[in-house]
Amino acid sequence: MTAGGSRRRLVWAIAWRFLRGRQRSRLLDGTARAALVATALGVAAMVIAMALMSGYRRDLRQKLLGGNAAVIVYPLAPEAFRLDPEVRRRIAALPGVVELRRVAYGQGTLAGGGVAEGVDVTVRGVPPGEEAGPPGRLAPPSARVAAATSDRPPEVVVGEELAHRLGLAPGDTARLMVLGLEAGRPRFRYRGVRVAGTLATGLSEFDRRLVLADLALLQGLAGKEVGFGLFELVTSDLAGTAGLAAALRELLGPDYLIRDWRELNAELFAALELQQIALFFVLGLIVLVSTFNVASTLVVLVRERMRHIGVLAALGLGPRQLRGVFLLFGGFVSLVGTVAGLALGTLAAWLLTRYELIRFGPEVAEVYFLSSVSFQVRWLDLAAIVGFTLTVTALACWLPARRAATVRPAAALRYE
Repeated sequence: MTAGGSRRRLVWAIAWRFLRGRQRSRLLDGTARAALVATALGVAAMVIAMALMSGYRRDLRQKLLGGNAAVIVYPLAPEAFRLDPEVRRRIAALPGVVELRRVAYGQGTLAGGGVAEGVDVTVRGVPPGEEAGPPGRLAPPSARVAAATSDRPPEVVVGEELAHRLGLAPGDTARLMVLGLEAGRPRFRYRGVRVAGTLATGLSEFDRRLVLADLALLQGLAGKEVGFGLFELVTSDLAGTAGLAAALRELLGPDYLIRDWRELNAELFAALELQQIALFFVLGLIVLVSTFNVASTLVVLVRERMRHIGVLAALGLGPRQLRGVFLLFGGFVSLVGTVAGLALGTLAAWLLTRYELIRFGPEVAEVYFLSSVSFQVRWLDLAAIVGFTLTVTALACWLPARRAATVRPAAALRYE
């Protein structure tokens, strides 16, 4: 074994002996325990906060895609509302395309149950007989809209919170009013509808305001003067929607405006990512404060092991090796606290998700878009937390370790 290898093993052995030594004072034990607890709590707080933000972003993305398609095609000309069968076939052949459907949206009110004045709603029109749910297929298979017949009113599917607010249940009748145009002027048209089912997406904006109806019914209520309708594409690869959108632009030409989910929600997710980064560094201040406890432990250790330092220096242990001993001691303390904090934070995140302890009322859910938030512990977040904690600990321990390395052996041996 080389001399360098022997010195490294000696440095590790001395640091370990200082860590588990039996002759430590109560002051050293107290400062070490305080450093462990402070580091563990700071790391746990960072783990929970990062898991909250990561889970919120994931849930919001999933819910948004559950209510909107991954790629949306907006016709810009009246003749563009009809796609030739050959064009449809070529779109269906594009990589990742699962389904292409034509839908339409309108604004109006829904009245029924105990609310006679009605509630503002967004009406989503889909072809009759198709699954009524949004592209994410969050609606139950039984929740389908049927075309109107002479013996019964048309069917609609309403958001779960909207149905609760209006006091509606499957089988009840309601009055749907849609804003349209007639002779160039706005006009409201009414139609009695039957509630076929309810829809629960987990996204408050949809559950409170969405009404799913027959496409022909919506078009009839909105009026033929309203050029409405768009095409939604359901894909199997969310990461490849940018390439799919580019292929659609080349295929369809300038008569269509094409946007994928990243473009539609770019500002929202950029703001959430920036918020998560800012929260990381703000909570990192807790860990930064805990590193001073680790540094205090080293200061106490240097004072109590002054004679040992003198003996080691006299026996030939250089300043670099002495500095390494105390940096390893501080690293050990920080690592144990970090591991404990990771375990505590991960357990807390699991419990919060398992029992849905973070839930919002209707008013708060309307602000945050979600009625509940799950916690997602990601390996990338854990690696960033560990790297940040160990780095700031090493920087905080550098000064006490340097102080120990500069002690003269003669002065250390005379120290009382």
